[in-house]
Formats: sequence, structure tokens, C-alpha cells
Amino acid sequence: MTLSVDAALAAFAPSLPLAVALSGGADSVALLAACARKWPGQVVAWHVNHGLQASASLFESHCRTVCAQLQVPLAVRAVHVHTAPGQGPEDAARRARYAALDALALEDTACGATKSVAIAQHADDQVETLLLALSRGAGLAGLSAMPAHWRRQGMDYYRPWLAVAGADIRAWAQAQGLTWVEDPTNVDERYTRNRIRARLMPVLRDVFPQFLDTFARSAAHAAQAQTVLDELAASDLQTLGATAEVLPVQPLQALSRTRQAHALRHWLKVSFGVVSSTAQLQELLDQVAACTTRGHRIYIKVGHGFVQGSRKGLTWYNP
Repeated sequence: MTLSVDAALAAFAPSLPLAVALSGGADSVALLAACARKWPGQVVAWHVNHGLQASASLFESHCRTVCAQLQVPLAVRAVHVHTAPGQGPEDAARRARYAALDALALEDTACGATKSVAIAQHADDQVETLLLALSRGAGLAGLSAMPAHWRRQGMDYYRPWLAVAGADIRAWAQAQGLTWVEDPTNVDERYTRNRIRARLMPVLRDVFPQFLDTFARSAAHAAQAQTVLDELAASDLQTLGATAEVLPVQPLQALSRTRQAHALRHWLKVSFGVVSSTAQLQELLDQVAACTTRGHRIYIKVGHGFVQGSRKGLTWYNP
């Protein structure tokens, strides 16, 4: 069920020191203010400047103003977003953003070694993510939407607002006298997420008043099922003798095609951070099935690199 801002903050118990990813928008400004007041002297702010729009400097400037008012140290990282062939701009920006956060985790020692990172996505964002996944024909991993907690590069990441409605966060921020910058791209309906927000979300709110709760519950069920599949895939990979670099083909062929798919998908994601499309995975499975002689060559584009067969088995590389 959705929570109030105060209830969500009370339930949030990260390891300290804590870094808050600060964009300058309402949600992240509210999160920074709430955390800074709860843990004074134990919170820093990290801002990633993508440079993707003319207002990028305005966002950075406002972040500096907010941090000065809250007396919170601020670290800024400028990134260049490179879109690889077949990659969308949103995915490219997301990857660049997390790479920047990884770098900031190593560099920023204003409050000591950072233990946790908080990101300000909320319940409305969760539903939008689920609807985007549905529109793309996603499997369980996509339908799980966004986790409230995960680990990356040895760091704990949290989304404390994930069960809080976006409108409640803004109302709280206004009541606290906070200021923020509106992202002009949020009303640009050339982006699918913005069309969902502007056109679909109001209809859902009218027809299904509890949709933030029920959609989040469906995403949670999908996440539980995905966890079971991940555990099965990890067990299969161990039985197959797979390593982080190589997946033997012959033992893989002994599995059913469905279990092969889960094992391959899990190996690519865990070992290389690669998510294959359905078409790429099906082509790879076809090639695995056809690999009955030493001379059979496997070389298939998967993600932003290639899966290649060798005498030892399958490997993935980014040329």
C-alpha cells in the first residue's frame, strides 16, 4: 500500500553515510531535505550533469543553492551520453548516470566512505515503468519494475519514495518551503513515458483509484517469481560448470530450451551486465541447438556486444 512521506522516511534505515542522488527536481530535493534533517552530518548529495538539454546548467546551479541552504556537501559529475547502435537515449542516459554514481562513490569522501545511495523515484514512476514494460512485451524481469533496494558495485541503493505517491511528495515539499526546478522534457510527449504520464495515468486514476497499490502489488509478485527463476538459473549454471567468462555449450544443450533461455539470460546479465532482446536470445538458442560439430561457428550480436563460440564454450565481448 502507498505510504505517507513521514511513514516512508521512518521505515528507511540505510547504512550511513548516505548519498542522495539529486537532480534538482521536486522528488530528489524533498528526499535530500528529509534525509539531511533525519541524519545531520551524515548525508551528501550527488548530482550528475548529463548535458543533454540547455537547462542542464540551471539544474546544477539549483542543486548548489539547495545544498548550501541545507548545509549538505555536494559532488557533481559531468558525463557524456553516448548512444550505441540499437540503444535508446533513455537507456544510454541511465547507464551513464549509474556509471557516474559509481565514480562518485569512489571519489566523494566528504562524510567518510559512503555506504548507501538513495534515489527519489516514487509510486507513480513505478507504475509508469510497469506500463512501459507491458507495452514492450517484457518478461518477468521487466514486469518486476523497479526494486526498492539492490546492491551495485558493493554499494546499497535504495528508493525510499517507491511506495509514496508523487503528488504527496510535492505537497510535502511545498509545506516544507522547498524549491525545485521543473524539467522541461517532462512535458515533451515525443517520449513514451511522458505520454503515459499525461494521457494514461489520469484515466487509470479515474477508473481504478487504487491503481498505485494494485499495480505495485503485481510488480512485487513478478519480482518474487523472477527471484525463483534467478535461483534456478544460478543452480543450473553451477551444474553446467559455467564461469563468469565461459559457458560450456554441450552441457547447456542437455537442458530444455526454456531452461537454456533462463540460464543464458542470467549468465549474460550477472557476468557482463548485458540484457538480451527476445529476438537475440531466440537466435542464440537456435545456434546452440545447431552446434553439433566442432566447426560450427556462433557469433551473434547480444546487447551492445557479441556472443561468440569457442572450443571452451560461449563467451561475450564488446569490441
